[in-house]
Amino acid sequence: MTLDRQPQEKRSEVHGIFEKIAGYYDRMNSVMTLGRHGSWCREVATRAAPGRGGHLLDLATGTGSIALQAARKYPATAVTGADFSGEMLRRARTKPGAGAVRWLQADATRLPFGDGSFDAVTEGYLLRNVQDLEGVLREQHRVLKPGGRLVVLETCPPSGLVKPVVTWGVRVIVPLLGQIVARDRSSYSYLESSTLAFASPERVAGVLREIGFQDIGWRKKFFGTNVILWAVKPD
Repeated sequence: MTLDRQPQEKRSEVHGIFEKIAGYYDRMNSVMTLGRHGSWCREVATRAAPGRGGHLLDLATGTGSIALQAARKYPATAVTGADFSGEMLRRARTKPGAGAVRWLQADATRLPFGDGSFDAVTEGYLLRNVQDLEGVLREQHRVLKPGGRLVVLETCPPSGLVKPVVTWGVRVIVPLLGQIVARDRSSYSYLESSTLAFASPERVAGVLREIGFQDIGWRKKFFGTNVILWAVKPD
C-alpha cells in the first residue's frame, strides 16, 4: 500500500486503487487465501519478536491486520502502523484494539523516523507496489536497531510444476473474485498483474543480503503464491 517516487500519474493511479478497495480489503484477502491470511499475519507478528518494552513498525499496515496482531501478542511493545493510504488507516482505526496502535500516514521511501528507532519492522504486501525495491528495504534497515528483525509478507510469483495452474488461477480467479465479492474487477486485475510480475523470494533475499541483513530465510504459503521472509540487522 505504501508507494515510492513513481511518476505522479502512476502514484495517483495505485494510490487511488487502495483508497477504493479499503472497504472490502479484509474480506477479499480472506476469500483469496481461503481464510489463511489471518494466520499469516499472526506468524509475521510472532517472528518479529520485538522484546518487552520494544518498538515495532508495521509498514503498509493497510487496515492494520499485522499491527493489531502484534499489539495483542506484545502488549508491552509500542506498535506503530504506517501506510500511504489515508482511507486504509481510517478503517484500521475502527477495529477492536486499535487504540493500542499509533497510526501514521507515511511514505516507505522517506520514513519519518530516526536511525535505529525500532526493534522490529513488519510489512504486508508493500514491496510489489514500489519501484525502488532496494531503496525501500534500505530505509527499513536504517530505522531498525542493531539486532532488529525484519519480517515481510508478500505475494510470490509461481514456479515449478504448479506454475501453469497457479498462473491461470491468479490471472482468472483473482479478477473474477474481485468482480463477485467487491464488484471491482479492474482493481484486482492490477493486483493480479503486480503479483505475477513481482520478484522471487531468492531475488528479495539477495537484495536483503546486499544491504547488510543476515540470517535471511523464507517460507512459501498457499501453493507458493505467498511468502513470509525474515532477516536480521547485525549487531
